[in-house]
Amino acid sequence: MQIQACRAIVTGGASGLGEATVRSMVRSGGKAVIFDQSEEKGKQLENELGEDVLFLKTDVTNEEDIQEVVNKAAEFMGGLNTVVNCAGIGIAEKVLGRNGGHNLELFSRVINVNLIGTFNVIRLAAEKMTSNEVNDQNERGVIINTASVAAFDGQIGQAAYSASKGGIVGMTLPIARELARYGIRVMTIAPGLFHTPMFDTLPEEARDSLGKMVPFPSRLGYPSEYAQLVQSIIENPMLNGETIRLDGAIRMQPR
Repeated sequence: MQIQACRAIVTGGASGLGEATVRSMVRSGGKAVIFDQSEEKGKQLENELGEDVLFLKTDVTNEEDIQEVVNKAAEFMGGLNTVVNCAGIGIAEKVLGRNGGHNLELFSRVINVNLIGTFNVIRLAAEKMTSNEVNDQNERGVIINTASVAAFDGQIGQAAYSASKGGIVGMTLPIARELARYGIRVMTIAPGLFHTPMFDTLPEEARDSLGKMVPFPSRLGYPSEYAQLVQSIIENPMLNGETIRLDGAIRMQPR
């Protein structure tokens, strides 16, 4: 699929990896609808990028909400053939902490947003894509999810986050196999340490220290590099059913 032909939903598209993806897609001639909770950032990005972008305040865990906004997105863009799932949350809590066991409600929330929210968007967007005409590569759509290196190298305190991202990795292949009959590809990106808003609260010295953990390049990743991989996946029809680590060869230590 050519990037300029993309009619894309980007969840978590108002900041970080999602924002970079929206900017890259629109710059290349595609259209994008931002699904995000942050109305201020989403509207600001919509106003900045112009008529090819729409912001819709969205809760990815809400079935009725997603059905409604998927329909609105397809109507705005004149179709839907691409989804990039970037929405997610992260916490740090030990299974056995000073105050007792891990908060079960918090664990459930991370799973609900990161894993179930991703699946919720996939299932409803894929249904919409099945009615597309095939392109010259016999494709009807591309779905790209965001996991994390924590799916493989989870650190102490990341049980909930790692479980949620590991679930995304685990469902990539079976969904790709199922949707192959419709010409819909499914891929996942597992980023390492990237300079997203989560890191903005850290002092520059702390960010530099984290960056030095990466073998090469020894720095935090740029969101634009994530967006670059998204474009490569979209444009390469042989990429399907796989998780790609985008991490500068880092392997996370236990803590």
